Amino acid sequence: MEELKVFCPATVANVSCGFDVLGMALATVGDEMIVRKTATEGIKITEITGQELPLETEKNVAGVAGLALLGKSKASCGFEIAIHKKIKPGSGIGSSAASSAGAVWAINQMLGQPFTPLELVHFAMQGEKLASNVAHADNVAPALFGGFTLIRSYTPLDVVQLPVPQELYATVIHPQIEIKTSDSRKILKTGITLETGIKQWGNLGGLIAGLFKEDYELIGRSLEDHVVEPVRSLLIPMFDTIKKAAMTAGALGVGISGSGPSIFALSKGEAIANNVAEAMAGVYQNTDLDFEVHVSGICSTGVKPI
Repeated sequence: MEELKVFCPATVANVSCGFDVLGMALATVGDEMIVRKTATEGIKITEITGQELPLETEKNVAGVAGLALLGKSKASCGFEIAIHKKIKPGSGIGSSAASSAGAVWAINQMLGQPFTPLELVHFAMQGEKLASNVAHADNVAPALFGGFTLIRSYTPLDVVQLPVPQELYATVIHPQIEIKTSDSRKILKTGITLETGIKQWGNLGGLIAGLFKEDYELIGRSLEDHVVEPVRSLLIPMFDTIKKAAMTAGALGVGISGSGPSIFALSKGEAIANNVAEAMAGVYQNTDLDFEVHVSGICSTGVKPI
Protein backbone atom coordinates (compact mmCIF):
# COMPACT_ATOMS: atom_id res chain seq x y z
CA MET A 1 0.00 0.00 0.00
CA GLU A 2 1.62 3.23 -1.18
CA GLU A 3 -1.21 5.71 -0.54
CA LEU A 4 -4.22 5.84 1.77
CA LYS A 5 -7.08 8.34 2.05
CA VAL A 6 -8.86 8.41 5.40
CA PHE A 7 -11.81 10.02 7.18
CA CYS A 8 -10.86 11.38 10.60
CA PRO A 9 -13.94 11.94 12.81
CA ALA A 10 -14.65 14.97 14.91
CA THR A 11 -15.04 14.16 18.59
CA VAL A 12 -16.84 15.46 21.65
CA ALA A 13 -14.62 15.24 24.72
CA ASN A 14 -15.63 15.24 28.40
CA VAL A 15 -19.30 14.53 27.50
CA SER A 16 -20.29 16.72 30.46
CA CYS A 17 -19.34 14.62 33.48
CA GLY A 18 -16.15 12.94 32.16
CA PHE A 19 -13.53 15.68 32.12
CA ASP A 20 -10.38 14.37 30.39
CA VAL A 21 -11.59 10.74 30.60
CA LEU A 22 -14.66 10.41 28.36
CA GLY A 23 -15.20 11.11 24.66
CA MET A 24 -17.27 10.14 21.65
CA ALA A 25 -16.73 10.21 17.88
CA LEU A 26 -19.12 11.79 15.37
CA ALA A 27 -20.10 9.86 12.25
CA THR A 28 -20.68 12.64 9.72
CA VAL A 29 -18.28 15.41 10.80
CA GLY A 30 -14.54 15.13 10.24
CA ASP A 31 -11.39 15.80 8.24
CA GLU A 32 -9.90 13.94 5.30
CA MET A 33 -6.22 13.07 4.96
CA ILE A 34 -4.13 11.52 2.20
CA VAL A 35 -0.97 9.75 3.36
CA ARG A 36 1.67 8.56 0.90
CA LYS A 37 4.69 6.35 1.53
CA THR A 38 8.05 7.78 0.41
CA ALA A 39 11.60 6.51 0.16
CA THR A 40 12.85 9.44 2.25
CA GLU A 41 12.61 8.83 5.98
CA GLY A 42 10.59 11.18 8.18
CA ILE A 43 7.29 13.04 7.85
CA LYS A 44 6.52 15.82 5.38
CA ILE A 45 3.29 17.84 5.43
CA THR A 46 2.71 18.60 1.76
CA GLU A 47 -0.64 20.38 1.77
CA ILE A 48 -3.27 21.80 4.12
CA THR A 49 -6.62 23.02 2.84
CA GLY A 50 -9.50 24.54 4.78
CA GLN A 51 -7.39 26.22 7.46
CA GLU A 52 -4.11 28.07 7.80
CA LEU A 53 -1.94 25.72 9.81
CA PRO A 54 1.84 25.19 9.86
CA LEU A 55 3.39 22.92 7.24
CA GLU A 56 6.52 22.46 9.35
CA THR A 57 6.48 18.89 10.63
CA GLU A 58 7.51 19.73 14.20
CA LYS A 59 4.83 22.45 14.44
CA ASN A 60 1.99 20.36 13.03
CA VAL A 61 0.08 17.91 15.26
CA ALA A 62 -0.11 15.28 12.49
CA GLY A 63 3.62 15.59 11.92
CA VAL A 64 4.48 15.30 15.61
CA ALA A 65 2.18 12.30 16.11
CA GLY A 66 3.58 10.62 13.01
CA LEU A 67 7.15 11.16 14.15
CA ALA A 68 6.30 9.64 17.53
CA LEU A 69 5.12 6.49 15.75
CA LEU A 70 8.12 6.32 13.40
CA GLY A 71 10.43 6.74 16.36
CA LYS A 72 9.14 3.46 17.79
CA SER A 73 8.99 1.60 14.47
CA LYS A 74 11.61 -0.15 12.36
CA ALA A 75 10.41 1.51 9.17
CA SER A 76 13.05 2.57 6.67
CA CYS A 77 10.60 4.72 4.73
CA GLY A 78 8.85 8.05 5.29
CA PHE A 79 5.46 9.57 4.65
CA GLU A 80 3.90 12.61 3.02
CA ILE A 81 0.63 13.90 4.48
CA ALA A 82 -2.00 16.10 2.86
CA ILE A 83 -4.62 17.40 5.30
CA HIS A 84 -8.04 18.64 4.23
CA LYS A 85 -9.45 20.36 7.30
CA LYS A 86 -13.19 20.48 7.75
CA ILE A 87 -13.01 20.87 11.52
CA LYS A 88 -12.04 24.37 12.58
CA PRO A 89 -9.19 24.61 15.11
CA GLY A 90 -10.43 25.91 18.45
CA SER A 91 -13.98 24.72 17.75
CA GLY A 92 -14.07 22.23 20.61
CA ILE A 93 -14.80 19.16 18.47
CA GLY A 94 -11.32 17.69 18.24
CA SER A 95 -9.63 19.38 15.31
CA SER A 96 -6.11 18.56 16.49
CA ALA A 97 -7.17 15.06 17.53
CA ALA A 98 -8.56 14.31 14.07
CA SER A 99 -5.22 15.20 12.45
CA SER A 100 -3.15 13.36 15.05
CA ALA A 101 -5.31 10.23 15.00
CA GLY A 102 -5.65 10.19 11.23
CA ALA A 103 -1.91 10.38 10.70
CA VAL A 104 -0.94 7.56 13.05
CA TRP A 105 -3.82 5.30 11.95
CA ALA A 106 -2.96 5.65 8.26
CA ILE A 107 0.79 5.20 8.78
CA ASN A 108 0.17 2.14 10.93
CA GLN A 109 -2.01 0.61 8.21
CA MET A 110 0.61 1.23 5.55
CA LEU A 111 3.32 -0.36 7.71
CA GLY A 112 1.26 -3.52 8.17
CA GLN A 113 -0.34 -2.63 11.54
CA PRO A 114 2.66 -3.19 13.84
CA PHE A 115 1.01 -1.15 16.61
CA THR A 116 -2.18 -1.73 18.61
CA PRO A 117 -4.95 0.89 18.83
CA LEU A 118 -3.81 1.65 22.40
CA GLU A 119 -0.27 2.32 21.19
CA LEU A 120 -1.68 4.58 18.49
CA VAL A 121 -3.42 6.60 21.20
CA HIS A 122 -0.02 7.11 22.87
CA PHE A 123 1.43 8.49 19.62
CA ALA A 124 -1.58 10.70 18.85
CA MET A 125 -1.43 12.18 22.35
CA GLN A 126 1.87 13.81 21.38
CA GLY A 127 -0.02 15.86 18.81
CA GLU A 128 -2.50 16.87 21.52
CA LYS A 129 0.41 17.90 23.74
CA LEU A 130 1.66 20.21 20.99
CA ALA A 131 -1.80 21.74 20.56
CA SER A 132 -2.80 22.22 24.20
CA ASN A 133 0.33 21.61 26.30
CA VAL A 134 -1.42 18.58 27.82
CA ALA A 135 -1.22 15.03 26.42
CA HIS A 136 -4.89 14.21 27.00
CA ALA A 137 -6.59 11.27 25.29
CA ASP A 138 -10.32 11.96 25.51
CA ASN A 139 -10.43 13.12 21.86
CA VAL A 140 -7.85 10.88 20.21
CA ALA A 141 -9.12 7.70 21.90
CA PRO A 142 -12.65 7.87 20.43
CA ALA A 143 -11.19 9.08 17.12
CA LEU A 144 -9.14 5.87 16.94
CA PHE A 145 -11.39 3.34 18.68
CA GLY A 146 -14.74 4.79 17.57
CA GLY A 147 -17.93 5.20 19.61
CA PHE A 148 -17.57 6.18 23.26
CA THR A 149 -14.31 5.62 25.10
CA LEU A 150 -13.35 5.87 28.76
CA ILE A 151 -9.78 6.67 29.78
CA ARG A 152 -9.74 4.56 32.92
CA SER A 153 -6.11 5.49 33.63
CA TYR A 154 -3.39 7.65 32.11
CA THR A 155 -0.52 5.96 33.98
CA PRO A 156 -0.51 3.36 32.62
CA LEU A 157 -2.77 4.29 29.73
CA ASP A 158 -5.94 2.19 29.82
CA VAL A 159 -8.73 2.84 27.31
CA VAL A 160 -12.13 1.14 27.60
CA GLN A 161 -14.46 1.06 24.60
CA LEU A 162 -18.09 1.59 25.59
CA PRO A 163 -21.28 0.55 23.78
CA VAL A 164 -23.29 3.00 21.68
CA PRO A 165 -27.10 2.96 21.95
CA GLN A 166 -28.50 2.64 18.42
CA GLU A 167 -30.85 5.62 18.60
CA LEU A 168 -28.38 8.06 20.14
CA TYR A 169 -27.69 11.19 18.06
CA ALA A 170 -25.60 14.26 18.71
CA THR A 171 -26.36 17.86 17.80
CA VAL A 172 -23.44 20.28 17.91
CA ILE A 173 -23.61 24.04 17.47
CA HIS A 174 -20.38 25.95 16.94
CA PRO A 175 -20.44 29.73 17.44
CA GLN A 176 -17.71 31.14 15.23
CA ILE A 177 -15.35 32.21 17.96
CA GLU A 178 -12.15 30.40 18.91
CA ILE A 179 -11.34 29.15 22.38
CA LYS A 180 -7.92 27.53 22.63
CA THR A 181 -7.79 24.48 24.86
CA SER A 182 -4.59 25.74 26.45
CA ASP A 183 -6.33 29.00 27.42
CA SER A 184 -9.54 27.37 28.65
CA ARG A 185 -7.52 25.12 30.96
CA LYS A 186 -5.94 28.12 32.67
CA ILE A 187 -9.27 29.27 34.11
CA LEU A 188 -10.14 25.93 35.70
CA LYS A 189 -9.92 25.42 39.43
CA THR A 190 -7.24 22.99 40.58
CA GLY A 191 -9.35 21.47 43.34
CA ILE A 192 -12.96 20.52 44.06
CA THR A 193 -14.90 19.78 47.21
CA LEU A 194 -15.76 16.22 48.21
CA GLU A 195 -19.44 17.05 47.72
CA THR A 196 -18.80 18.15 44.12
CA GLY A 197 -16.70 15.07 43.46
CA ILE A 198 -19.44 12.75 44.68
CA LYS A 199 -21.96 14.38 42.34
CA GLN A 200 -19.57 14.13 39.40
CA TRP A 201 -18.60 10.49 40.03
CA GLY A 202 -22.24 9.54 40.33
CA ASN A 203 -23.05 11.15 37.00
CA LEU A 204 -20.08 9.53 35.25
CA GLY A 205 -21.07 6.12 36.56
CA GLY A 206 -24.69 6.77 35.62
CA LEU A 207 -23.78 7.80 32.07
CA ILE A 208 -21.66 4.69 31.51
CA ALA A 209 -24.41 2.49 32.95
CA GLY A 210 -26.91 4.23 30.67
CA LEU A 211 -24.79 3.44 27.62
CA PHE A 212 -24.59 -0.24 28.55
CA LYS A 213 -28.30 -0.52 29.35
CA GLU A 214 -29.42 1.70 26.43
CA ASP A 215 -31.33 3.64 29.08
CA TYR A 216 -31.82 7.03 27.44
CA GLU A 217 -33.45 8.61 30.48
CA LEU A 218 -30.49 7.58 32.65
CA ILE A 219 -28.12 8.99 30.05
CA GLY A 220 -30.02 12.28 30.16
CA ARG A 221 -30.06 12.46 33.98
CA SER A 222 -26.31 11.85 34.04
CA LEU A 223 -25.31 14.60 31.58
CA GLU A 224 -24.50 17.06 34.34
CA ASP A 225 -21.13 18.70 34.87
CA HIS A 226 -20.44 20.19 38.29
CA VAL A 227 -16.72 20.76 37.72
CA VAL A 228 -15.93 22.43 34.38
CA GLU A 229 -19.18 23.74 32.89
CA PRO A 230 -19.84 26.36 35.60
CA VAL A 231 -16.54 28.05 34.65
CA ARG A 232 -16.16 27.43 30.92
CA SER A 233 -19.78 28.28 30.12
CA LEU A 234 -18.96 31.91 30.94
CA LEU A 235 -16.77 32.01 27.80
CA ILE A 236 -19.56 30.82 25.47
CA PRO A 237 -22.13 33.34 24.19
CA MET A 238 -25.68 32.62 25.45
CA PHE A 239 -24.79 29.16 26.74
CA ASP A 240 -27.64 28.97 29.23
CA THR A 241 -30.18 30.10 26.63
CA ILE A 242 -28.92 27.51 24.13
CA LYS A 243 -29.08 24.79 26.76
CA LYS A 244 -32.63 25.67 27.76
CA ALA A 245 -33.78 25.79 24.12
CA ALA A 246 -32.27 22.36 23.39
CA MET A 247 -33.83 20.77 26.46
CA THR A 248 -37.22 22.26 25.60
CA ALA A 249 -36.89 20.77 22.10
CA GLY A 250 -36.44 17.28 23.58
CA ALA A 251 -32.71 16.81 24.13
CA LEU A 252 -31.66 14.25 26.72
CA GLY A 253 -28.92 16.54 27.94
CA VAL A 254 -26.66 19.41 26.91
CA GLY A 255 -23.06 20.30 27.64
CA ILE A 256 -19.86 21.92 26.43
CA SER A 257 -17.98 20.01 23.75
CA GLY A 258 -14.39 19.74 24.89
CA SER A 259 -13.08 23.15 25.87
CA GLY A 260 -15.76 24.94 23.85
CA PRO A 261 -17.09 27.05 22.32
CA SER A 262 -19.14 24.27 20.67
CA ILE A 263 -22.16 23.08 22.61
CA PHE A 264 -23.41 19.51 22.19
CA ALA A 265 -26.76 17.87 22.91
CA LEU A 266 -27.61 14.18 22.91
CA SER A 267 -31.05 13.03 21.75
CA LYS A 268 -32.96 9.80 21.25
CA GLY A 269 -33.53 9.58 17.50
CA GLU A 270 -32.53 11.68 14.52
CA ALA A 271 -35.86 13.53 14.34
CA ILE A 272 -35.47 14.93 17.85
CA ALA A 273 -31.81 15.76 17.16
CA ASN A 274 -32.92 17.81 14.14
CA ASN A 275 -35.54 19.60 16.26
CA VAL A 276 -32.83 20.36 18.79
CA ALA A 277 -30.60 21.72 16.03
CA GLU A 278 -33.37 24.05 14.89
CA ALA A 279 -33.96 25.26 18.44
CA MET A 280 -30.27 25.89 19.10
CA ALA A 281 -29.83 27.70 15.80
CA GLY A 282 -32.87 29.85 16.57
CA VAL A 283 -31.05 31.37 19.53
CA TYR A 284 -28.05 32.54 17.50
CA GLN A 285 -30.15 33.59 14.51
CA ASN A 286 -31.31 36.54 16.59
CA THR A 287 -27.72 37.73 17.03
CA ASP A 288 -24.86 38.89 14.80
CA LEU A 289 -22.89 35.75 15.67
CA ASP A 290 -21.99 33.36 12.84
CA PHE A 291 -22.40 29.68 13.66
CA GLU A 292 -22.49 26.13 12.28
CA VAL A 293 -24.78 23.29 13.31
CA HIS A 294 -24.12 19.57 12.90
CA VAL A 295 -26.44 16.62 13.48
CA SER A 296 -24.69 13.27 13.55
CA GLY A 297 -24.92 9.71 14.70
CA ILE A 298 -22.06 8.26 16.71
CA CYS A 299 -19.14 6.95 14.63
CA SER A 300 -18.62 3.31 15.61
CA THR A 301 -15.36 2.80 13.68
CA GLY A 302 -13.19 5.82 14.35
CA VAL A 303 -10.68 6.73 11.63
CA LYS A 304 -11.49 4.75 8.48
CA PRO A 305 -10.36 4.51 4.86
CA ILE A 306 -12.28 6.38 2.18
